[in-house]
Parts: sequence; C-alpha cells; structure tokens
Amino acid sequence: MSNKEPQDGEGKDNKDIPRRKVQTITVYQFNDEIGDFEELIIDPDLKLEDLLDDDFILLFVDPQHFRVWLWHGFNTTTRMKFIAAKMAPSIRDKHGIAFKITAVDQDNETQGFLIMIGLAEEIDYDQAQTGPEYEGTEEDLEFLKTMSREKILLRLEKAGIPEGFERKIVIVKNQIYGYREYDRNYLGSVIKEKQLFPLKEEIEDGTYLADKYIPRMHFSYNNVVLTELLEPVEIDDSIKKNQ
Repeated sequence: MSNKEPQDGEGKDNKDIPRRKVQTITVYQFNDEIGDFEELIIDPDLKLEDLLDDDFILLFVDPQHFRVWLWHGFNTTTRMKFIAAKMAPSIRDKHGIAFKITAVDQDNETQGFLIMIGLAEEIDYDQAQTGPEYEGTEEDLEFLKTMSREKILLRLEKAGIPEGFERKIVIVKNQIYGYREYDRNYLGSVIKEKQLFPLKEEIEDGTYLADKYIPRMHFSYNNVVLTELLEPVEIDDSIKKNQ
C-alpha cells in the first residue's frame, strides 16, 4: 500500500479539505431587576429556538454574519425594550463595533433571524435570482426584510394620519393588527405610546366588508407592504365653530 500523498485533482477526499471554522453564537438575557444583560451558559445540545420565551428579551451575537439580534418576547414591556435597546450597543462592542444590531419581535422574526436560530435555511440569492435586480433604496429593502412591529410603527408614524381620521386596523401580509394610542407616564413625563396588537379571535372567518373604514395602502418595491383601515372622526359642531 502506497503512502504517497494525493496531488491536487488526484482524488483527494473532500473531508481532507479544511473548512472555515463556524463561530459560536453568544446569547444574553435581559434581567429587568438589574436593568442589564447577563450572558447565558448554553448546553451544546440545546437548540437556540428553545431559548425563546414570551417573557424574555434575548440578545444573540452572531459573529459569523457580524450581526446582533435583539429579540422581544410577547410579554415584555415597553420599558424593558427601551432599556434593553440602550444596553445592547455596549454588549455589541465587546464582540465587534461593526456588528449591526437588529430588533425583532416574537412571531414577526426576519428571515435572517430564523436562519440564525436554525428555523430556516439560508438561500443562495446569486443562484435564486431570476429577474432584474432591484435598484430601490436601502430603506425600502430593509423594511421589506424586517417587517417587525417597531418597523411598522415607525413607517406609520412617518406617514402620519390624515386630518379627520383615526387609524384602527393595520394589515401586513397575512397578519392583521389593531392599533391604539395612549398616554403613559415615564420618568416624570407623559409620552404617547403607539401599539400594534394581533387580532385573532375577534375576526370571524369569511369575507369582511370594511364599510365604515377608508383603506390606505403603502407601496414599496412595487408591492403593497401594508394597508391601513382609517375611520372618519366626527367633530362636534361647537368645536368647528371655535376653529
């Protein structure tokens, strides 16, 4: 039996080719009592998806893709999200100041996040591209990729509400949300909170005629990315006279 080393192209086994080392993902959990993140010690056999919990805010550092994901569970509060967002950059800087931080909400996770935790497979877009490349703005592309509730609220706030109307329902893809605004006391100041909440059992199956609403659609990349249902507001005659 020959001990001669195989030359290039002479049947060298693929397993002998060194592969790029896959860097591990570091996970932190936000501790509301101390107002900061704590690093989790994770069993190697534990799936990242099993860490997701309605009551948690988790921060995933993915050095392989130079990303930091800030994940919000359903039951986390606005105050928790606010503090976590302030603390996230200091955690990011420990791993790489160039890492991009992206916030995602439970059940509104982006494709990139799902790939990172192993719930989706990465797509080779160079092979999948079949049509002309989109040359729109980075803002449009980012919105189409994320579609988190924060992104939706930011887009709605930027668009504003026409005078004489109230925003009642927001439809994104196949998800339907109620919309409300309320005043909240925070650190001695009153701030106006805007909230999207899923409408589940409140919508009956079948057709729905939004006869008392006015639809308004938002377009991006030649697609309808969300639709608002606006309700006309009745203004008292005495108020009109004083205007």
